[in-house]
Amino acid sequence: MKMNHHHRYSYSSITDRPDFDWPDGRRLAIYLGMNLECFSFGDGLGAELAPGGPQPDVLNYTWRDYGNRVGAPRMLELFDRLNLPCTALINSELYTTAPGLAEAFAARGDEIAGHGRTNAERQGTLAEADERALIAEATEVLTNRHGQVPKGWLGPWISQSPVTPDLLQEAGYEYLLDWCHDDQPTWMQTRHGHILSVPYPQELNDIPQIVGRKREGAEFGDMLIDAFDVMLEESARRPLVMGIALHGYLMGHPHRLKHLDRALRHMLAAGGDAVWWTTAGAINDHFRALKL
Repeated sequence: MKMNHHHRYSYSSITDRPDFDWPDGRRLAIYLGMNLECFSFGDGLGAELAPGGPQPDVLNYTWRDYGNRVGAPRMLELFDRLNLPCTALINSELYTTAPGLAEAFAARGDEIAGHGRTNAERQGTLAEADERALIAEATEVLTNRHGQVPKGWLGPWISQSPVTPDLLQEAGYEYLLDWCHDDQPTWMQTRHGHILSVPYPQELNDIPQIVGRKREGAEFGDMLIDAFDVMLEESARRPLVMGIALHGYLMGHPHRLKHLDRALRHMLAAGGDAVWWTTAGAINDHFRALKL
């Protein structure tokens, strides 16, 4: 059997790479990836609290909508209390369906990154021209709303076609988050240059754990603490990126928020000067400046 290959990056063991530091000699970069998503009522994709019935699936639609009305604002207050930045991953339709929510994150200085139009669709199933149009449409909305072009992109449902990295690079994006293959940034080849892959988690991600594996907030909080403890110790030997992927309709519920709070407070207390609390965009900027 002949194996197919993506030809985006070559194999590299993390133990064999050049050493470097994050700003101020810090060794572990941590960012919160806050997904702000919207969904189509009565059709399209969407995570489920319970098996959905016939459309309109009010149970699951309103459960997700709770995230924008209550969960995400509650999490924003937590980030304010702890003085933590985040990268807000924005569906461009959110400005219509939840006016003021994305703006609240932008007002506190958070990075705004592209996350498609809505999480009711996947971009990877589209023809190239249609996918290019989706990227352009979402980018235009974010740029007009915030006065600057977003640097980073996470596809809805981490969905990519064979040409997504090419289209993102051609649209002016500097980094993407979909390729969850490393704990350090990776240069990826495109047909007209390169784009940076910034690590984005699938294990430390509330959807795969809570929706997919049926784990609850306490266990997810423990996972964050355990991963942090290991990565903090390992970062003395090599610099690392720890991303935490969050959704308002999951970790924004009170019974889960307390465990996110617990985990973040542990990390703040234990990390000290070794940890850089940052955004995915700042990781991109620093790594690019290293010219590795």
